[in-house]
Order: sequence, then C-alpha cells, then structure tokens
Amino acid sequence: DEPAPVGNYSQRKEEEEKLLLKLSQQLQKLLLVLDQDNKGEILLIHDKKADGWWVAENSKGERGLVPRTYLVPKEEEESQEESEEHIEVVDETADGTEIKKRTDSHWSAVRAIAENDTVEVLTTTGAVPAGFRPSMLFQLLQEGEEFRASHYLQPELTPSQLAFKDLVWNSEKNTIHARPTRVSLIVTLCSCKMIPVPGTGVRVLSRHVRLCLFDGSRVLSNIHTVRATWLPKNPQTWTFSPRVMGILPSLLDGDSFVRSNSLSSDIGILFELGITYKCNSTGERGELSCGWAFLKLFTSSGIPVPSKMYELVLSGGTPYERGVEVDPSISRRAGSGVFQQLMSLRKQPVLLVKVKSPSVHSKDILNFLPETLIGGMCYIHLLVFYRQILGDALLKDRMSMQSTDLICNPVLATFPQLLDQPDLMDALRSAWADKERTLKRIEKLVKAFHGYKRGCVSSVLPQCAWEKAPRFLRSPCPRQL
Repeated sequence: DEPAPVGNYSQRKEEEEKLLLKLSQQLQKLLLVLDQDNKGEILLIHDKKADGWWVAENSKGERGLVPRTYLVPKEEEESQEESEEHIEVVDETADGTEIKKRTDSHWSAVRAIAENDTVEVLTTTGAVPAGFRPSMLFQLLQEGEEFRASHYLQPELTPSQLAFKDLVWNSEKNTIHARPTRVSLIVTLCSCKMIPVPGTGVRVLSRHVRLCLFDGSRVLSNIHTVRATWLPKNPQTWTFSPRVMGILPSLLDGDSFVRSNSLSSDIGILFELGITYKCNSTGERGELSCGWAFLKLFTSSGIPVPSKMYELVLSGGTPYERGVEVDPSISRRAGSGVFQQLMSLRKQPVLLVKVKSPSVHSKDILNFLPETLIGGMCYIHLLVFYRQILGDALLKDRMSMQSTDLICNPVLATFPQLLDQPDLMDALRSAWADKERTLKRIEKLVKAFHGYKRGCVSSVLPQCAWEKAPRFLRSPCPRQL
C-alpha cells in the first residue's frame, strides 16, 4: 500500500497551530483596544442567549443585543479597581438590577456588525435580494435628534450667540421677516415600480421612502418619511397620495417641500426606499433599504435642474457604494442580445418623482420657514403659525433683547416634538380644521392665532404628555416608523 503522507499532515497541522496563535494574538490586541476608559450607561438584562448575545435595555427603554464578552458582573466592579474599565452587569435573577452598556464608537460598530450579519443571513438564504442593506437613514434617525425635523425647526443663533440667525422681526409688517432660500422646491412622489419583493421567510410590515438633502458625503437636512401604499396583487408597485386632505394621515402625503440655503454645488435629494420587516422564524424586526436614488439639483454650471417628471433608476447597497444593483439576478438572466438588454432595463426598479417650483403664494408661505427644512405640504400652515408665535414670544413681546428669563409657553415647548410624532400632528391638523370651520371668513385672520394656541394646548398637549409616559404605560404595539 502507498504510505500515508505523514509529513504533509504534520506540516499542515503546524501551520494551523501558527495561524490559531496569530489569530489569538490579534484578538488579544483588539480586546486591549476595546477595554479602554469608556464607560456606558446603565442597562437591564432581559435574556441570556446561548450564542453569547444578550438582550439588554437602557434607561430610555431601548433594547438591543450586547456581546457577553463586553460585560463584567457588578459585584466584581465594586470589589476590584481594575474592573472599572469594563461594563457593569448583574445576574438576571436579581430583581431590578442594572448593568452598563457601551455608548462609544466600538459599541456602535458592534451593533452595526450585528445588523449586517442579519441582512447577510437573509441574502444568503435568498430571503431578500443581494442589493438590500440595513437602512442608512433609519440608523441616523435612531442615533439622536440631529436629523429630525424638530431639530431644524428650532431657531438658529448667530455665531456671536446674541441674536437669532433665521428669526428676525419686521416691525413694519408686524411679523417675522421672510427669508428666500437658494433651494425652494415642491417634490411629489408619484410611484415606485419593479421593486423586488422579499421571500416567504420575511413578512413586510410597511413600505416607505425617506428623503433628505445630500451632497454625496453628508446629510444636509432633516430626514423626511413618506409612507407608500400597495395592492396585494401587485406588491412590486408602490404608490403615494398626491395630496393629503381631511382625515388622511400626514405620513401618506406625497407632496413635500424642500428648503435649503446650502452653497454646495453637489447638493441634491437622496431618496431611500425602505421596508420594515419581521422574520417569520425568529420574530426579529428591522428595517431594510430596497435601493436608493440621488437627484442633483444643480447642473455643473450652477443652473437649477428643470421642473419636470424624473424617472430615477434605483441603485443597491448604500449611497457610499457604487456599482451595486438592487437585484443582480435581473442582469444575470438577461441575454447578450440588444433586445434582451432592453427588456432587462425595463425590469430595473425605478422611482418616479415630480420636481417643480412652488407657486407665488406657496413661496411666500415657505419663506417664513427655517432656511433648511423638509416636510409635508399638508401641515405647512401649522409650521408658519408656530414660527409666528415663536417670533411674538422671542422678539416682539420681550422686554429686552438681552433678557435671558425663561418663557412659559406650552405651544413653543411642545410643537417641535409633534413633528416627530405623525399621529399627534394629525390630531393637531384635525383639531385646527374643526376650529377653522366654526370661524367666519372675516374672523379667521383675527382669531387664527388664538384658535391655534387653544387647539394645540387643549387637544394635543395631553397626548404629547402621554407619549412621554413610562414604557409600561404604553401600548404593546411596536412602532414601525
């Protein structure tokens, strides 16, 4: 018989041991980098999973997966000084015990890796197309207030911090100054066609489009969300309501205003199509990007793009990736002939949007808004009323511009938060519409502000306070957006 290649086996065994030793050393270096003086917030352990990822909850009620290797028992932290570099944790059987979670960039990276792993599993099993990714804009919204409409609605201070940059009083007209901007557009979402549908293992909870101003590297405005509708017999086609009136939710408003004073030559509108989903096997929920498109607002010579209907072909991946298709299988199935190529182009996912300049009346209204803001046209009048009340309180009615006394005004304190709660904005729209119907035409201009204040305070403030109630008082139904 032929002798077994003992020498080759021993050599391979030795190479494997060297590789394991090298990987172990790299892991130790990584742990040294991670175990720095960064301490996170207090968490509560809910579930210890066998795979090493534990379900934890912070003080804000946010839940997430924490790697077990990032945690150290709280008793050890109290008894040993060197354990101060780690994150505190206690046993889940202890009643009301808390742990700490990392809030530094390392934890953000771990969380992003976990989400990417989930999407990778879905793409590997064929549950979603290869071009789907975790939603970039959704992650930005989850990180803080920077990209929410409430942040941009607040008045901005000048560099000296002594006056407001975008809120100036016009004593001649007894109102705030109108501020024209470089970008002032009305964007209408018409439809999305040929959007791939996830497989049977993934249940789609909702479909939507998120849009914001983008220059190729940075998000330059708040992120606005529009909910899409579809028919069960044709889930690849998404449609939008061209104009929301009456009791229709503001989330369905396909007409959006876009304002910006940015001087960037590369500024444009980023559209990200997304779905909220639930895995049938694990029950896990999340949000995926189904593709994105970018519409540049100025040509290379600085001329604004014309007002017309645009058919934007969607790209896969994230806006920072290039050459990624939403569904690569479409191109693979296409033949080499010209006719086959043309047919494959017709199967590519597209977004139809209409861009136009606002009318003279709409532009006059938009000029009372902040310089940078994106929102729905259905509640623009409420935003203008808020800005007028803001000007009255901060500029007109102040005893002195140098005064730093606190102002008691429930409307000013609450209204920005309503923009981040579409259901409360709908309640305010409904309350205002009911009030407006009871006013005579001559009385409307005189009583508009007073009716607006009363409607906001009496109808919406209680709901806004309920939104801030402790988690156990809320409805168990999770929010999709």
